[in-house]
Amino acid sequence: MTGVGNERDGRNGRDEGDRRDGRNPPPDGQAKARRRGRPGYDKESLLRVAVKVFNERGYDGTSMDELSKRLGISKSAIYYHVAGKDELLQLAVDRALDGLFAAADQAGAVEGRAIDRLEHLVRASVAVLVAEQPFVTLLLRVRGNTAVEKRALARRREFDHLVSGLVAQAEADGDIRPDIDPAITARLLFGLVNSLIEWYRPRRGGAGADEIADALCKVAFDGLRTRPPE
Repeated sequence: MTGVGNERDGRNGRDEGDRRDGRNPPPDGQAKARRRGRPGYDKESLLRVAVKVFNERGYDGTSMDELSKRLGISKSAIYYHVAGKDELLQLAVDRALDGLFAAADQAGAVEGRAIDRLEHLVRASVAVLVAEQPFVTLLLRVRGNTAVEKRALARRREFDHLVSGLVAQAEADGDIRPDIDPAITARLLFGLVNSLIEWYRPRRGGAGADEIADALCKVAFDGLRTRPPE
């Protein structure tokens, strides 16, 4: 992608400023350094703005022209960093999925019963969502309309399978009621986790990831009733 940015930013070894005032171009190293900083965004900040726009307008409803306007840079400056919308989407959903699978790896290393590993996974997943909320939000909204989205959905199903397996093992251990299908339990459990994208907004003095995880686990694993119904 560097080649695309350089070709559009300058011709015959000169940048726009050199052509305007007729000066000789700077040495190659200086020219490359100048062009590298010209877009005004590094890849990370570009990605964060793009994800915000995708979440506001929908991925399909966002054009490169829209991204260019929102960022205040040319499309060629965006292409300097990425090949296009698909790469931005891939980077975004991979960040969310990599965080969730890292949480699953952590849970798998927890000693003890399956119910303990399941609770650890729920808590770690809440931490991922709080830390990467825009990226997880985008992941949960993909619908499989592109190759990138199809791959993301396949990885989501793999994660769901891991959760269902933990639930099934906890049921076999006698720690979870056996009269609900493990896949349904897993979906309901992570429905609680995923609902955070709709209402959780970090604010100064507000609940953090640990407090949210504590409350969610109390509801999910202990229930809301203080005593059994009469």
